[in-house]
Amino acid sequence: MLRLPLSIAVCALASQADVRLPALISDHMLLQRQSPARIFGWADPGEQVTVQFKGQTVSATANEKGRWHVWLAPMEASADGADLKISGKNSITVSDVLVGEVWVGSGQSNMAWSVKASNDPAQEIAAANYPQLRLFQVALTTTPDPQDDVKGKWMVCSPDTIASFTAVGYFFVRALHKKMNVPFAMIQSAWGGTPAQAWTSRRALYADSSLFPILAEWNRALENYPEANERYQRAVAEAAEARRAGRNAPRIGAPMGPGHSHTPAGLFNAMIHPLTPYTIKGAIWYQGESNAGKVQAPLYRRLFETMILDWRRAWGQGDFPFLFVQLANFAKAGSPHDWVLVQEAQNKTLELRRTGMAVINDIGEATDIHPRNKQDVGMRLALAARHIAYGEQLVYSGPRFRQATTEGAKMRVWFDSVGGGMKARGGGDLTGFEIAGADSQFHAAEAKVEGKTVVVFSPQVTAPVHVRYAWASDPMANLINAEGLPASVFRSE
Repeated sequence: MLRLPLSIAVCALASQADVRLPALISDHMLLQRQSPARIFGWADPGEQVTVQFKGQTVSATANEKGRWHVWLAPMEASADGADLKISGKNSITVSDVLVGEVWVGSGQSNMAWSVKASNDPAQEIAAANYPQLRLFQVALTTTPDPQDDVKGKWMVCSPDTIASFTAVGYFFVRALHKKMNVPFAMIQSAWGGTPAQAWTSRRALYADSSLFPILAEWNRALENYPEANERYQRAVAEAAEARRAGRNAPRIGAPMGPGHSHTPAGLFNAMIHPLTPYTIKGAIWYQGESNAGKVQAPLYRRLFETMILDWRRAWGQGDFPFLFVQLANFAKAGSPHDWVLVQEAQNKTLELRRTGMAVINDIGEATDIHPRNKQDVGMRLALAARHIAYGEQLVYSGPRFRQATTEGAKMRVWFDSVGGGMKARGGGDLTGFEIAGADSQFHAAEAKVEGKTVVVFSPQVTAPVHVRYAWASDPMANLINAEGLPASVFRSE
């Protein structure tokens, strides 16, 4: 029989008995205010664990799997860092813990896009002295099964920590912190180039037969993977040889297959599921580019709504605020209607309770899928949060299509969220409107603001039936309200 040295055996027993904490429960963390806040971790089965924080003392017993959690009673916001003490067979002190508002920021590259790659990086980084903002960046990984922990650590917002952090997430919490004067936290869990199905649980994906075409695409990729991987390995070797010979070689992407970031549910398992025990206020989301293909774009509304409801189920906090960014204008999206179908799907997702959308068809860059102006994106999401999450009465959205009526040779389009009135951005005539007759052949139309409506007409359509707006990947569309917020794509069919 193998006998371990006594020192090793003692260490093994001690580590087995240690209370352990997930990465989220660590120095500089921020707990959600005005809600029960869950503290959780692992210990020996049956071990009693006690948590102390700001005069509260609560205890729990680890279950048969060694998991435990306690609930701290709701607390008011506090910018004074305090110690969180956890004790069982060992003791842990988590230092500099604040209480405030916790948000999750997820999606693909435009959410992961860093402060240092956005507009005015030097100025923004130098000014990022906000010790009441706490930042957590989840490491990129995908797994076939739900995980209990992530890799990452809490950081205090400063010029030393902000450069590589999500720009949208930072500008979002910064705007809210300045307005509300309470601490805020942003948990970044985003991966460039990833589709929404990767961020949705397997249970939710397979519960909806309308999403099977998306899953079928993935199954075909798995079937083709062995051959695709052989080609990939040959291409990698050829590229390496070319570089050794001093020639340029293209960058080669790995084929979709096992362990790929597009794996349905893979990112939910690895980068969302471990966050769900942590009490949050809400989530922000910037994604859709990777679902703009011909098969997936028409299904995006169903997929996106499924994902939102799935997250709400997983967190178990009811209909927490879920705010998202509509795709920006972009001229190189392939088929224009694929891109605009995702934009339309995002617009229609607002029918879900406690959702909000930042429209940015005025600040995109037609030839770059990564607009550098992330400041306005974060600000517009913050406007939505101020109303949806915090109950402030304000205009937080651009004009929203309500209905269209026919008036002879013209159509009248009715809008909500007109604020102080509607106008063309920059002055001049309205652009981006089209109308069609019963043949559904659309023609560019003139448009005039009349109160809370826009009257649309074209000499080419004498009996209009349908109207649409901004219906292109890179539309010349300029309707805004007096608050400067743009109208979203819509069609009346």
